[in-house]
Formats: sequence, structure tokens, C-alpha cells
Amino acid sequence: MSKRKPFLLRLDPVIHEALQLWADAELRSLNAQIEFLLRNALREKGRLPAPKAPPLPGRAHSGSKKGAGEGV
Repeated sequence: MSKRKPFLLRLDPVIHEALQLWADAELRSLNAQIEFLLRNALREKGRLPAPKAPPLPGRAHSGSKKGAGEGV
């Protein structure tokens, strides 16, 4: 996992409480909830690329496909 950057964030107490309740309901820490919400907002606006899906097991890599009659 990539290294995290510490960042001080000042919040209105009402917003802090609402985020904390939401985080608790989703079994996340407040920090993880804020990062989750920011990541989703950035992705929705096209400012963060979608994560790449891992390659499926058993799939041939490009250039290594066998033609008809090749191999056993």
C-alpha cells in the first residue's frame, strides 16, 4: 500500500459528528470514512482514475496465445 500523508483538517462540530455517526454505522474509523467519501467524490468527477482490476487467473498474456494446432 502507498504511504499516507498526514493532513490536519478543521471541521465544523456538526459535520464532524455527522461523519463520525456515519463512520460508526459503516464500521469504519472517521479517517477511513473521510478518505472513502473523498475518493468516491474524486472518482465521480473524473479526477481520480478507477482502480485497475487484477488479471484473471488462467488468462493468456498478450502475445502468448496459441494458435490452432499449436501445443498440447
